[in-house]
Amino acid sequence: MSEALVKPLRAVRSRTYAGAAGAGVLLALPFYLDRFWLQAGLFAMAAAIGAIGINLLTGATGQLSMGHAFFLAVGAYGYCVFAADGGDGLTGLGLPTWLAAVLAVLVAGVAGGLFSPISGRLSGAYLGIATLALVFIGQHVMFNAHDLTGGANGRDVPPLSLFGLAFDDRELLVAAVPFGSAEKLWYAGLVLLAAGALFARGVLRGRPGRAMNAIRDHRIAAGVLGVPVARHRAAVFVLSSMYAGLAGVLLALVFQRTVPDYFGITLSLEYLAMIVIGGLGSVSGAVAGAVFVSLLPQLLTRYSDALPLVSAPGTGGIAPGEASRYLYGAAVVLVVLFLPGGLVGTAVRRRVTTHPREER
Repeated sequence: MSEALVKPLRAVRSRTYAGAAGAGVLLALPFYLDRFWLQAGLFAMAAAIGAIGINLLTGATGQLSMGHAFFLAVGAYGYCVFAADGGDGLTGLGLPTWLAAVLAVLVAGVAGGLFSPISGRLSGAYLGIATLALVFIGQHVMFNAHDLTGGANGRDVPPLSLFGLAFDDRELLVAAVPFGSAEKLWYAGLVLLAAGALFARGVLRGRPGRAMNAIRDHRIAAGVLGVPVARHRAAVFVLSSMYAGLAGVLLALVFQRTVPDYFGITLSLEYLAMIVIGGLGSVSGAVAGAVFVSLLPQLLTRYSDALPLVSAPGTGGIAPGEASRYLYGAAVVLVVLFLPGGLVGTAVRRRVTTHPREER
């Protein structure tokens, strides 16, 4: 076999081995990590699912959305309403929890569909301002619709149950290792993230992805070429909303309680930071950016005693959450100025430059 064919095969084989090794490590982690690291990983998985959704919308299609937190809230509270039995005095339909999760994602998609006529016709800052209004509307509803949301105190989240397995804190022994809710949810989160990433990658690599990129690069030219611009933009908005709803469901299951303060404008800005840092229009970039932005405050909280200037809130230093916002804000500026393709785009370009024949 010629050298021109051997090198690409070796590159594919090495990436396959690396992917298999990474998957093996992720599957084994619940046997060795404590609850803090498992919850941190689950937050990163939920953030990655939501970031994939907004990257389809903003990175691949060029639609600026600042209302992603609204659709996460729809997913989280929708799951609570569908799954709760109403025993706490709040509205609950008492449906099977797996069905409640599916319906919550669909409701988030419906909410995106109701907004899609606007998203299909607005662009740029105008669409950003319109989606920003969704966050304020959602905050008003979450604080005042007490029967649905529990008001400012939020509401408890019923644990997920699937095929007789309850994802709660009741211990399940696996190879003599006790599995609680975090360990069980870890594998559910891996499955959801993998499925969401593979589906988004298929969309981006197919005809819909080419149409989305054409709309992003030149909307008028795409319309002239026969791309139904408004319909594609509306469809992507619905799909992005469903990804956000799924992320909201997973976040609710990890937190075990939903509170309105979490689903504010700061969360929407964090998702925009994720896709800019990781790389616009890239599934792997969305995941990388989500891991960076979601893990940073938790790591600063964990090691605040050993870090200069960072301290617990109210003790005179910079709180870990505030310090993390400074750091990923600076990261956004650095990426925009020096790494316009994001972390993943820069890594891909470097690999192509270093091994040009392997990438052909």
